[in-house]
Amino acid sequence: MIRKHWFILVTLGATFATWGQPSLEMLIALSKPSEVWEPVPATVHFNERGVPSDAQDLFAGDSLSHWRTKAGEPAGWSVENGVVTVVPGSGDIVTREHYCDVQLHLEWRVPEVDTSLEGQQRGNSGVFLQSRYEVQILDSFDNPTYVNGQAGAIYKQSPPLVNAMTAPRQWQRFDMIYAAPIFEAGAMSKPPRLTVLHNGVLIQNNVALSGTTEWIGPPKVIPHGCDGLLLQDHGNPVQFRNMWVRRLDIADTADSP
Repeated sequence: MIRKHWFILVTLGATFATWGQPSLEMLIALSKPSEVWEPVPATVHFNERGVPSDAQDLFAGDSLSHWRTKAGEPAGWSVENGVVTVVPGSGDIVTREHYCDVQLHLEWRVPEVDTSLEGQQRGNSGVFLQSRYEVQILDSFDNPTYVNGQAGAIYKQSPPLVNAMTAPRQWQRFDMIYAAPIFEAGAMSKPPRLTVLHNGVLIQNNVALSGTTEWIGPPKVIPHGCDGLLLQDHGNPVQFRNMWVRRLDIADTADSP
């Protein structure tokens, strides 16, 4: 590649030396071979909430129709004023549709500080990719805990690069790019990979996960297919709004130069 570029530079230099200063028309003509005109990328539009037109709107503010309990029953969390709130004890909720590679956006906030609670007891929830791999939701504003369990951690696997948490009752933003694992002959040939931005700040950078999220013990490698996105009921009235997901096909591009 270096020799090719050197040859082009030498050739152009000789041409310019012979012809003098190149004209704009000559430069445009020389640039043409490196132009790519197709396929033309699809155009994406945005609604009033910033949801891309090629995304699935998981919560538009009025119902949990895209969600259910793990048992398949209607989701039991409350919806009011465009916000969904965890009803402690009602159980986790999971999307009705299944996903593999995705771009996920969600906004969440934790309750006012309860001084009787600390660490993992305060504002705890989580979002699970493919119902197995958790990004922690927690009140991590002036609330020490183990670092691979604070807000934005890939739970018990990867602490966030920085703590981007703002104060309780302020809305937090998670944006994730997730590449699902690939299994061959019962073994994981490619691990799941996850990039996370918290309030626009990079906190997980294409991290390779070792396996499923486990509270006790090491991650497990269990072959599976596409599955739902899961939000956790951990006993705190954490709130969510403006959740959307875009299906991606990272496997086709992961090995591209």
